Amino acid sequence: METLFVLLSIVLIVLGVAGTLFPALPGLPLMMGGFLLLAWTDQFRHLGSTALLIMAVLTVVGLAIDFVAGLLGARITGASKQALWGAFIGSITGLFLGLPGVILGPLLGAAIGELLARRDAWQAGRVGLGTLAGFLIGTVAKLGCAFAMLATALFAWFW
Repeated sequence: METLFVLLSIVLIVLGVAGTLFPALPGLPLMMGGFLLLAWTDQFRHLGSTALLIMAVLTVVGLAIDFVAGLLGARITGASKQALWGAFIGSITGLFLGLPGVILGPLLGAAIGELLARRDAWQAGRVGLGTLAGFLIGTVAKLGCAFAMLATALFAWFW
């Protein structure tokens, strides 16, 4: 039974890393769940409270940065409320269209929302690109948190 839990932990961690790149999966929470299951299976001998606390903080920080980065990317370019709603709707719609939809959905949604609000194609393009830049920054931050979590787990396990 212990081997099954270890394998399930590894699957959760690998899915979590994939989820940092593909927003349809909650990457960092999946990783945290995998590490918690692994620690529990090992009776917290290798992954103790300090390592788990560090990983929990990284999970929360990564999720917060990811959420705020997209909004800030749009906001810095002077996005209207309609553009922010468009980015949100585009994000949700894009989830059903695979990886291209996940990347292009917020960009197109923000641009369409801005175009409807201000009728300025140049500004709509700027807002769309700002939203894309925020998405990319959020993804890089999540990926950095994921690798920091992996490094924390490896350090705790072997030292």
